[in-house]
Amino acid sequence: MNEQQRLTLPVMGCGTWAWGNRLLWDYDPSMDEELQRVFNLCVSRGVTLFDTGDSYGTGKLKGQSEKLLGRFAQAYQGVNQEKIRIATKLAAYPWRWTRGAMVGAGKASAQRLGRPVDLVQMHWSTANYAPWQEWALLDGLGDLYEQGVVQGVGLSNYGPKRLGKVHKRFQERGIPITSLQVQYSLLSTYPVTTLDLKAVCDELGIQLIAYSPLGLGLLTGKYKLGGQLPSGLRGFLCRQLLPGIQPLLDTLGAIAQQREKTMAQVALNWCICQGTIPIPGAKTVQQAEENLGALGWFLDGGEQEELNRTVARLDKQMVQNIFQTR
Repeated sequence: MNEQQRLTLPVMGCGTWAWGNRLLWDYDPSMDEELQRVFNLCVSRGVTLFDTGDSYGTGKLKGQSEKLLGRFAQAYQGVNQEKIRIATKLAAYPWRWTRGAMVGAGKASAQRLGRPVDLVQMHWSTANYAPWQEWALLDGLGDLYEQGVVQGVGLSNYGPKRLGKVHKRFQERGIPITSLQVQYSLLSTYPVTTLDLKAVCDELGIQLIAYSPLGLGLLTGKYKLGGQLPSGLRGFLCRQLLPGIQPLLDTLGAIAQQREKTMAQVALNWCICQGTIPIPGAKTVQQAEENLGALGWFLDGGEQEELNRTVARLDKQMVQNIFQTR
C-alpha cells in the first residue's frame, strides 16, 4: 500500500462511544433498532466515518460498539454503501506490551466487525506513565497496516512532540499516518491554541479529528443550572462548568438564532471551519438529524472571531484527557 492509496475521510463523522456504554451513556440493547436507523441516516447523507474503540463496552458488553457497527454496516443497503469507513481505537492496556498483542487486538476488532478495519488508531500514548510500553504497540499498528489487515493508521490523544517521533518511526517504514484524534471543541481549544496541533498535522499531511465536539452535551444548550442535568460524571461536569461558560452559551445562542440553526449545529460547524473533522455522537435519529444540520454551510469570519474571543475570556474550559501528551 502506498501514499496514493491514503484513506480519505468525510467532512464529519459519527462517534459511537455511547453505543454499548452503560456507565456514562446508559446504553441498553433495546436501543439497537434506533441506532441502526441512526447509522442508515448518517451514511445516506454522506457521514460515512464511524469511530469506535475496542474498549467501548465492558463485561458482557465487551466490544459491543464494534459488534453493532459491523452488524449495521452489513445490513445497510443504499447510497454511499461503498464509502462506509469504520475506525477503531486499540487500547494501550497494561497487559498489551508486545507488537504481537496489538496485531491480535486489531484482528479481534476485525472479527467483531465482521469486516476489515478501515482505520486503526492507537487509543492513547503511554508516554506519560509507561514509555517503555509504547513503541512495541505502535510497531504492532504498523504490522497491521503492512499485513493488509487495515487500510490506514491513526493516533489519538498525542501532542506535537510525541507525534513527531511516531511520524518519523512510521515514515522509516513507509507507513503514512492518516489521522490524529484529540478532544477539541469550543470548550476544549487546548490541542490547537496551546499545542498548535493543527499546524503540525497540516505540515505532516495528517487529518485532525475532533472528538467530544459538543463538550459532552454542554454546547447543545439543553443543560442549564437549576434544570435537569445528566446523571453521574457528566452531571458533575455540568455543575462545575456551567457557571463559567455562560458567556459562550449566550454567544452560541445568538449566532444560532440569527442563522436559524441550533447551538449544536453552530458548535459543530465551528469545528469544521477550523479544518477539523468533528465526530459527534448520536443515540437517536433526532440527534443525528441535528448533527447533519451542521453541514452544507459555513460560519463567516466575523462569527468565528466572535466565538474565539468569547472562548478566550472564559473562566473555565473542559478538563483535558489525562492521556493527552505534549
